[in-house]
Amino acid sequence: MSPPSASALSRRQFLERNALGIGSVALAWLVEQDRLRAATHIPRQPRKFDLVARQTHYEPQAQAMISLFMNGGPSHVDLFEPKPELSKRSGQDYPGEVTYSFINRASKKLLGTPWKFAPHGQCGTELSELLPHLAEVVDDICLIRSMHTDINGHEPSIWTMNTGRPQPGRPALGSWLSYALGSETQDLPAYIAMPDPGGHPVDGVRNWSHGWLPPLYQGTVVRPQEPRILNLDPPPHLRGQLQRQNLDLLAELNRQHLAQHPGEADLEARIASYELAARMQVAAKDALDISGESSATTKLYGLDDPETAEYGTRLLIARRLVERGVRFVQVFIAGQIWDNHQSIRTALPACCRKTDKPSAGLIKDLKSRGMLETTLVHWGGEIGRLPVTEGSGPPESIGRDHNGQGYSMWLAGGGIRGGVAHGATDEFGHRAQVDPVSANDYHATLLHLFGLDHTRVTYMYNGRDQSLTDNQPCRVLRELLVRG
Repeated sequence: MSPPSASALSRRQFLERNALGIGSVALAWLVEQDRLRAATHIPRQPRKFDLVARQTHYEPQAQAMISLFMNGGPSHVDLFEPKPELSKRSGQDYPGEVTYSFINRASKKLLGTPWKFAPHGQCGTELSELLPHLAEVVDDICLIRSMHTDINGHEPSIWTMNTGRPQPGRPALGSWLSYALGSETQDLPAYIAMPDPGGHPVDGVRNWSHGWLPPLYQGTVVRPQEPRILNLDPPPHLRGQLQRQNLDLLAELNRQHLAQHPGEADLEARIASYELAARMQVAAKDALDISGESSATTKLYGLDDPETAEYGTRLLIARRLVERGVRFVQVFIAGQIWDNHQSIRTALPACCRKTDKPSAGLIKDLKSRGMLETTLVHWGGEIGRLPVTEGSGPPESIGRDHNGQGYSMWLAGGGIRGGVAHGATDEFGHRAQVDPVSANDYHATLLHLFGLDHTRVTYMYNGRDQSLTDNQPCRVLRELLVRG
């Protein structure tokens, strides 16, 4: 019996008979085009992606990193960089052009800091009275006072600091490090993000996205409240030998499936995630359980104080994760508490009370355990604040607008020289003026500390080799390194 003619087929019959065929033809064409495009690049891009520890370009100084990301824009002129001229001329008009974000609340009236600065440590670096605990470890930190993105908006500046460019969708720092270095442990994720119980930072989950790198390199979230990792335990009736048998069967089926579909990054990532989840049932419980920490250690992080307990707990867990081989941990703050457009006299001290003691406690704890030499710690946001008043009214109601032209952040450990204050903004604190440091300078230096040449850590995407510094003008800040 001959098949019905096309004109005699119903719509459903036509789709049933031909949809798969049409799709197969289209898929075959696309695959062939991909092969043709990739043919000349196969030697430059690995076909298999994993988290096995890899050889660096040269001897690394850092093995792991903890980034304390202060999204929102901490006010550098009130915390890190004293400006006598700003205080002297407070209330007068700023003599130059101001780059505002909110013109409807803008002012050119200079606003001197209401807080006192004093030198600390053997290095004599001046810090605000709002940071008494950081002052205790100032000889261990490198304070960069000349950061700039030249962008005032939160999102594009966060993208710049976290991914290298002011556009969304690129891989985050932790993804690049995981891709380039692999992991020191196969029982925990290489890259962990720790959001705040008050909510995700601006731009949400994209802060720890793998972008267009293989999904194996995306950040794994450790929740800010218990249970910190959901579904870590199997149900009681599946535990033990039965679970082991199920996992072994799943692994075998996955291997067979992958053999039929080689080079599929999404499939490889899912299989790796399943296998990692099984191993994490023991390793993650141990890493996240702080009950065995001494009272001296918990006090160091401020766990005995309601104002610092939550943030301190996450920093203590970050140390425990790095101690067990996690490559990169990024700890976030709720929303953008440092975004002090108004009431800065009360809002800024509250931010410092939450973060100052735990941040300094992390440095002390790492140092006492001999971990600071190989653990790079970053503290900073995506922008600073302007030296002029935002808003009007009584002093307790005014604040400061965004400033991407100049701001401060600090680094410690992992090959960074301590007791250093690098660069400066202008006499009022608006623009980076002395030894400016761009986000790409920071990234090139970061990769250098991990033993990587930033020009050689690349991934072929969209027809060209992409990198964290993305061919932007930048340099390794060798003057800030223990071994330049």
